[in-house]
Amino acid sequence: MSGSVVLLHFAGAVALLLWATRMVRTGVERAYGDVLRRRLRSTLSNPVLALATGTALAVALQSSTAVTLLVGSFAGSGIVTGIGGLLAVRGAEVGSALVVKLLSYDLTLLVPITIFAGTVMFMATERREWRQPGRILVGIGLLILSLEMMGQASEPLRDSRILPMIVTYLSEDPITAYLLAALITWLFHSSIAAVLFLVALASKGVINADLALVMVLGVNLGSSIIAPILTRGAPAAARVVPMGNLLMRGAGSMVALAAVLYARPSTVMLGSDPSNIIVNAHILFNVAILIAGIPLARLIERAAKAVVALNAPPVVPEPMEHIEISALDPKVLDHPSLALANATREVIGVCDTIEVMLKSVMELYDEPDRARMTALAALDDRVDRKHAAIKLYLAKITTHEMDEDEALRTQELLGACVKLEQVGDIITRNMLVHVKKKLDRGLTFTPEGWRELSNLHATVVANARLAFNVLVSRDRDTALQLVREKDRLRDVERDTSQRHFERLREGTTQSVETSSLHLDTIRDLKQINSLLASIAYPVLEEHGLLGGTRLRAAE
Repeated sequence: MSGSVVLLHFAGAVALLLWATRMVRTGVERAYGDVLRRRLRSTLSNPVLALATGTALAVALQSSTAVTLLVGSFAGSGIVTGIGGLLAVRGAEVGSALVVKLLSYDLTLLVPITIFAGTVMFMATERREWRQPGRILVGIGLLILSLEMMGQASEPLRDSRILPMIVTYLSEDPITAYLLAALITWLFHSSIAAVLFLVALASKGVINADLALVMVLGVNLGSSIIAPILTRGAPAAARVVPMGNLLMRGAGSMVALAAVLYARPSTVMLGSDPSNIIVNAHILFNVAILIAGIPLARLIERAAKAVVALNAPPVVPEPMEHIEISALDPKVLDHPSLALANATREVIGVCDTIEVMLKSVMELYDEPDRARMTALAALDDRVDRKHAAIKLYLAKITTHEMDEDEALRTQELLGACVKLEQVGDIITRNMLVHVKKKLDRGLTFTPEGWRELSNLHATVVANARLAFNVLVSRDRDTALQLVREKDRLRDVERDTSQRHFERLREGTTQSVETSSLHLDTIRDLKQINSLLASIAYPVLEEHGLLGGTRLRAAE
C-alpha cells in the first residue's frame, strides 16, 4: 500500500473519530444540556462537588475543552467563582483522561450493538427524549469504529522506511516531539483524539515508550492552549478559567518534561507496552495536576487574572443604537403568507433587542453606569416603535383574505409582540429604576444574594432564547420544555426568597440594606419569565396540550 493511501486511510479514521466525538457531545448537550447547566450552577460553590461535577461532565461531553468553555462562561457571568471554575476544570481533565482509558480497551463488540440500537431509537420516533440518546449511541459506536480504523490504517506504517528515521529524530530531540504533540492536539482540538492517535501508533510499534511519555506531555500542553485561544475575544472575566488552566496544566507539562529529561525515570510502573504507558501516563499527569491544583487554586486564579488584565482591551460601552431596517414591506400585504413572514422577521428583531436589554440590565446591576442606563432606555423606545409598527402591519394584513392558519399566526405574532413590549417595560420601568437606586445609595448585594440573582437571571435568559426559538420553529417539544421551565423557575424563586429571608433573620447588614431591591428584582425576573413562557401557549394549544390553565401530560 502506497504512503499516500495509508495517510488517506489514517486521515479518514481521525476525521471519523473527531466527528463521532462531536456527535456524542452534541447529543448530550441537546438531551441533557439544561439539566447539566443547572447542576453545574448549583454544585460549583463546593470544591469537592466542583471536582466531581467536572469529571462527570467531561465523561458525558467527551471533551475537557467543552467543560472549560462552559465553566469559563459561567465564571464570566458571575454565576460561579474563579476558584470553583478552576477546580471543575481540574476534575474535567481527569475525566477526559479516564475516557481515554476506557476507549483503550477492546470494545469492538459494542460497535454493531450501539449503532443498531442508536439508529432504531433515532429513526423510530420524533420524540427528542429518544432521538438524542439514539444519537449518542450511534456516536459511541462510530467512535469505537474509528479506533479500529486507526489501528488498521497504522499497520502498514511498521514497514515504512521513512517513519523510523522520523521517530529516531524525535527520540533524539524530545523538545521537538513535545511541541509536535502539542500541535497535533491543537489541530485535533481534542486531547482524547490526540492521545488515542498516539495509542494507535504505539500499538503497532511505531513509537517507543520514552518518546510516548514525552508526547503525552505535549498533548497536555496543546489541550491547555485550545480554550484560551477560543476565548481570546471574550470578556476578561470569562477568560480567567481557561487562562488558569493553561497556567496550571500547560506550565505543569513543561515542569514534568524537564523532570523527565533530567531524571530519565523508568516507565515500567506505567505499563508493559507503549500503549498502556501512554494512557496511564496521561491519567497520572492529570491526577498529579489535580492534587497540586487544589492548594494552588487561589494563587492560580490571581495569576490568571493578572495575565488576562495585561492584554484586556479597554472597557468601552457597547453601542446599543444602530440603523433600523424594517422588514415590514407594504408591497406584499396582498399576499398574507409573505407579509406574515416579514412580520415574523420584524418580531425576531424585537426578540434580539429584548435579549440585549435583558443581558445588559444585569450588567448594570453589577456595574452601574449612567451612560449605559440611558442607552438601555433608548432600546426600550426602539421596542415601542417596532411594536407599534408591527401591530399596524398585522392589522393591514387582516383586511386581506386569509386562511385559518394565517389568521392564527397573525394572532400569535400580535400576542408575542405585546408580551415582548411588556418585557421591555419591566426592564426599563422597574429593573432600571432598581439600578438607579442601587447607584444613588451606594448599595451592594451580599455575595450569596448576588449569586442567587445571577443564577435566576441566567435561567430567565436561557428561557428567553427558548421562547424566541418557539416563535420561529413552533416546535412542540421546545414549547413543552419552556412551560416546564416556568414551573421550575417558580420553585427557584421561592427558594431564593426563602434564603434571603433567612439572611434577614440573621441580621446580615447588606441583606437588610438591599432587601427591597433583591425581592423586587426576583419579582421582575419571574414576571418576565412568565410573559416569555406564554409565547409557547399557542403551539401547545394547537397540539391539544393546554387544558384551561393547566399543562396536560404530553402523549
